[in-house]
Amino acid sequence: MPEVNLFLADEAAMVAFGHRIAQVTGGAGLIFLEGDLGAGKTTLSRGIIRGLGHAGAVKSPTFTLVEPYEIGAIRAFHFDLYRLVDPEELEYMGIRDYFEDDALCLIEWPDKGTGFLPKPDLTITITPHEHGRRLKLLPQGARGESWCAALALEFK
Repeated sequence: MPEVNLFLADEAAMVAFGHRIAQVTGGAGLIFLEGDLGAGKTTLSRGIIRGLGHAGAVKSPTFTLVEPYEIGAIRAFHFDLYRLVDPEELEYMGIRDYFEDDALCLIEWPDKGTGFLPKPDLTITITPHEHGRRLKLLPQGARGESWCAALALEFK
């Protein structure tokens, strides 16, 4: 399946889209979130994590690198690699352990972890637009393709 391009008008639409991503992923997989500062990566992550059933705060892991969430049987990890100095630091924090189980991993700024991150199921690039945000969804395998097919039906 080719990439899917969407337009979301505001923060509420971004959060609602995150809820839908949570549903189609079933709480498992690897999603890369790309975009400039302020593009909406954390807002989308918040929507996904709340869509999985988390009722508490969803904070940006800018200084901690990762925030874990245990939501019933679902384990989700929200990474923000913006402040990572060297991708090798991921090896020291045991990054591979996060991908062993079938958890959902959301990674902001994945380019900072090049060489130490597995191939994602889906890459979402967010670009600010005058009247909202443009999202490009690029599936990276069968799982990502099935997610994109389901999302494209609803958000086109």
